[in-house]
Amino acid sequence: MPAVKIEKTKPMTIAYVEHVGEYGKLPFEEDMRTLYGWAKAKKVRPGLQALGIYHDNPEMTPPERCRSEVAIPIYSRAPPEGGIKVRKLPAMTVAATSHEGPASEFRNTYSALNAWVEEHGYEWSGPSIEVYSKKPAVVGGQTILFARIKVPVRRRGKRA
Repeated sequence: MPAVKIEKTKPMTIAYVEHVGEYGKLPFEEDMRTLYGWAKAKKVRPGLQALGIYHDNPEMTPPERCRSEVAIPIYSRAPPEGGIKVRKLPAMTVAATSHEGPASEFRNTYSALNAWVEEHGYEWSGPSIEVYSKKPAVVGGQTILFARIKVPVRRRGKRA
């Protein structure tokens, strides 16, 4: 099992594009071009790491109803435009782990993270956030993902 740590995140402003549908079919590269193009046009300093924010558990929500956001951090103000929205993510306590391997094993990383959260007396308190350290690679016909998965958590039984 990959190592899991409890971390504190800092507040962050993001620009993002919303989606409803199967997570594996997000137009991620197209969204990145759109977001970075918007940032350049608006003279906004963007962060380098892309984010995926996933609001629904695909094991419990039909794929066509899964809600997500493809996002980039931004470090100056700019108004939303067209399909691009802007909001702040608050500081959070998260359980975090890394996945560097085949996309086909991504579900296993989430399963291990879920087990760790439960075994250590925590529960999810928000959507998962995936921070991508680099573009996926294709090795031997398999897509390899490089992501830090961060799940907002709180001690079981406590409410925010």
